[in-house]
Amino acid sequence: MSVQTCILVGAPVDSGKRRAGCLMGPDAFRTAGLAEALRALGHGVEDRGNLAPDTHAPDAADARIYQHQRTIGWTRALTRAAEDAMRGGVPIFLGGDHALSLGSVAGVARHAKALGRPQFVLWLDAHSDYHTPETTSSGNLHGTPLAYVTGRPGFTGFPAIEAPVAPENICVIGLRSVDAAERAALQDSPIHRHDMREIDETGIARPLAAFLDRVAAANGLLHVSLDVDFLDPSVAPAVGTTVPGGATVREAHLVMEMLHDSGLMSSLDLVELNPFLDERGRTAQLMVDLAASALGRRVFDRPTRAYA
Repeated sequence: MSVQTCILVGAPVDSGKRRAGCLMGPDAFRTAGLAEALRALGHGVEDRGNLAPDTHAPDAADARIYQHQRTIGWTRALTRAAEDAMRGGVPIFLGGDHALSLGSVAGVARHAKALGRPQFVLWLDAHSDYHTPETTSSGNLHGTPLAYVTGRPGFTGFPAIEAPVAPENICVIGLRSVDAAERAALQDSPIHRHDMREIDETGIARPLAAFLDRVAAANGLLHVSLDVDFLDPSVAPAVGTTVPGGATVREAHLVMEMLHDSGLMSSLDLVELNPFLDERGRTAQLMVDLAASALGRRVFDRPTRAYA
């Protein structure tokens, strides 16, 4: 296993949806022992603390888009921080809701462009997050990151995307809640998408292996965005967007082990953890364990967990 420097970037983003609590996520990951788990694997760890959003205009309380201006402020700060962190190692963005990926993906993609390499994105999520501010019915911007980073129109006031991610370089695994507007947009795009029925029928390894082969063949950089709701809520209850029928613990670890074996992951989001909804920290601990698997912990090295 190659030793790397893992750069922890706290992103207490809570502006992407109306249910509060994700701002506590970064410190919950720290409390659950993320840095210690990575150091035990031999990696260096640099914790850069928690970011704050750039200065932004005030949001109207009755605006259709929830905390639009604040999310723009977060996107500016995170894009800059992500590009900078990529120069120092493997950034791990500690969320925070999924609106943080508006900035994390935009920033790592700018770094990839500077290197002359294509950016790839693996999106592990129950949702496709392919809405724009114009198509979202909820007004929640945590459902828009993939639309933004691929350059879809409608993001008034957001930083211009300098290095759009090619849709064919994106793979979404775990889908089980996609509304009509997103479905129509996805069907018109070359984004690779795999819902839970396909995973039930053929397994999770097949689509992931095919995607990783494409990343390797293109000499791409790979950003992985892991949403708590990728997992089944029976094992990961600490999320405000629970959808039954998610990935099992074993399926999720297999994904992470395959990512480590590939040696391709260059950055990671851990998002949508709401500690207020957790049970004795079990979701935070599982997410930490999954991050450790992605960075080299093997199946026989895992600690036993007790939650009773």
